[in-house]
Amino acid sequence: MLVEENAAKHRYEILVDDALAGFTAYLPRAEVLVFTHTEVDPAFQNRGVGSALMRGALDQVRDQGQRVVPQCPFMHAYIERHSEYADLVTSLT
Repeated sequence: MLVEENAAKHRYEILVDDALAGFTAYLPRAEVLVFTHTEVDPAFQNRGVGSALMRGALDQVRDQGQRVVPQCPFMHAYIERHSEYADLVTSLT
């Protein structure tokens, strides 16, 4: 599984065997990314793809020195279960 940012579409995508398996979309706001929606293709559900997508996207956000506003319920729940990402969460001011 490979997680890559598709900046042109404002989303992080996860590829499984070169097939787009899912994505998490964001709205860029300076150094903050407002995550609004996550989708995993039904063919890839229940295989850990969503968790791998969240982990990959959040790790890349951290590496780029950015923060997140997890408006997407899936991302919000993931961060609540994985407190190591709680420091990335901020609010819009």
